[in-house]
Amino acid sequence: MPQADSKSEMTHGAFVKGLEGIVASQTALSLVDGEASRLFYRGIPIGELTQSSSFEEAIFLLWNGRLPLAEEFESFRKKLAQDRMPPREALEAIRAFPKTAHPMAALRSAASILGLYDPDSEKVDLESTRSQAFRLTAVLPSLIAAFFRAREGKDFLSPKPELSHSANFLYMMHGTIPPPEMERALDAYLILLADHGLNASTFSARVTVSTQADTYSAVVSAIGTLKGDLHGSANQKAMEMILDIGTPEKAEDYVMNLLREKKKVMGFGHRIYKKEDPRATVFRGIAQKLCERAGEFRWMEISNKVEKVMLKEKQIPCNVDFFSASVLYLLKFPVDFFTTVFAASRVAGWTGHVMEQRADNRLIRPNAEYIGPTDQHYLPFEKRK
Repeated sequence: MPQADSKSEMTHGAFVKGLEGIVASQTALSLVDGEASRLFYRGIPIGELTQSSSFEEAIFLLWNGRLPLAEEFESFRKKLAQDRMPPREALEAIRAFPKTAHPMAALRSAASILGLYDPDSEKVDLESTRSQAFRLTAVLPSLIAAFFRAREGKDFLSPKPELSHSANFLYMMHGTIPPPEMERALDAYLILLADHGLNASTFSARVTVSTQADTYSAVVSAIGTLKGDLHGSANQKAMEMILDIGTPEKAEDYVMNLLREKKKVMGFGHRIYKKEDPRATVFRGIAQKLCERAGEFRWMEISNKVEKVMLKEKQIPCNVDFFSASVLYLLKFPVDFFTTVFAASRVAGWTGHVMEQRADNRLIRPNAEYIGPTDQHYLPFEKRK
């Protein structure tokens, strides 16, 4: 094996497992302040947005770098509403998906199919990319609802353009227009998860589009990355843990057993935040309000006890997945659909990063540190052992 030609590949920079602490991109979309446990979208604290804004307005902010004027917002909202209807062919394909398929696998495939029916899907200029961003962000909830209803043996419901993005999502899932408090809870969820620096799925999207691949390919890459237990599906695993505990009285023993067996307690710890995830702080309040509305306090009581044990035994605060899991459960999303709702939010950030990458592109191609042999030679079959 040649040695000289691979020298630069072997010596550029120090190897950091998982790329932790490595700056691989610049972005103006969101600031994740790990030391102070703060999150900003375009300079605005996330708490202000969840309290006063809407998901549609947060999308505009991420894509444009500023809050919209009133007439701009109305035009933007109408454009999203117009793009919610999937192609007939995509709906037919979804109805043919195996009912046993994981919802994230169904969403990954449906998003890929979506690109087949966009005549401009191969265009990579900024104007076309923006149109594709509208399409993907608008239609992902429709694809999710289509698979859910197909799995339940129910007909697809066409989107209602007069509803907000969040209210329409819940309507298409369950067939009823949600009460304002449920609409607002989902709106807050979608805002809180829309972007988060150079997380794994966003990095996948930026790497894909840096090759000048189309926007649909970038989002499909991101969906595949989000599917993993160490990224997007942690919210599903957190709720499965809470359901497995079942009653508040069992929570402490359950967590202590996990710790004794050196197993991961889902929904705790974060690579960046040194204190509590600021999104978890907001979700704790939302979960409490939804529990009060439903008259079902068990999930909150279990969550509080699990959190108390983790803080006492490990001094590890909860992350965004922990209380957001109860929020999605109380909004009546099936547990195995939790990560798809995450994707319906994060697509706003993914496409924002795609536009940002296209505007100042360079192929993302890091080095690898070679650790294999360099003194081997080809041997014919008869001389191999």
